[in-house]
Formats: sequence, structure tokens, C-alpha cells
Amino acid sequence: MNRKIDMHKAAAVIIRNRKLLVSRSHGKDVFVAPGGKLEAGETSIEALIRELAEEQQITVQPSDLRFMGEFFAEAVGHDNVWLQMDVFYLDHYEGELTPSREIAENRWVDSADTTTPQGSIFSDEVIPRLVAEKLID
Repeated sequence: MNRKIDMHKAAAVIIRNRKLLVSRSHGKDVFVAPGGKLEAGETSIEALIRELAEEQQITVQPSDLRFMGEFFAEAVGHDNVWLQMDVFYLDHYEGELTPSREIAENRWVDSADTTTPQGSIFSDEVIPRLVAEKLID
């Protein structure tokens, strides 16, 4: 990727009953996978663990995360802002998924869902890969 990255985020792939968890922040229309921006000095795993605790009220250990890949796209709602998203499979967590702080709601989606607007990285790249891996319908 030769483009300047303006925003760096980490996201978790959380699957239940062959559906993927996506979240919507207050005041936004688009759903994205749980996670968020890296703070100064944080690794992707550290940021993801922090964001999942703050926004979903779950506890995650580094060993619960498996790297899926790095994805790049223009950030939703931001012209000419390029995003790098490091995506991890989340194999285990403690607690109940509960939207909090800036998260307005969670939804479980599959590849046939046409009513939940999603960020392009997930709709164009991650969800097709999860279908190909036979993890979601």
C-alpha cells in the first residue's frame, strides 16, 4: 500500500450462530465490527482489547485473538481519509456483549443481510472471506 494512512484501527470478528457481530455508534448509520482507533504507542491487540472492554463490556486476552489480516479503504464518511484496519478473529471472551459508551446498538448479520449498512472493508472483503471459510452463512 503506497497511500498515506490517516487512521489506524483494529477490529474483532465475533461469530455466533454463523452470524457476525457489527456495531453502530450513536449518530452514525453505518455498522462496523467492534473495535476502534489505536492510541499513541498502542499495538493493534492492545487497542482492540481496550476498545472491546470499553464499548462491549467484555474481557479479552491476547491469546484469544488470531490475526486475520490488514485491510485498507477510504474511511466511511471521510473524504480522502485512508484507513488501515487490522482484523482479528476473537476465539474467546469473558462477559456478555453489551453496547456501551459510544455504541448505540449491536446486530448479528450474515452475507444475505441487505438492511444493515456496513463499512466497505467488511462488506467487500471480510464477509466474503468468512463465507468462503464457511464461518458465516
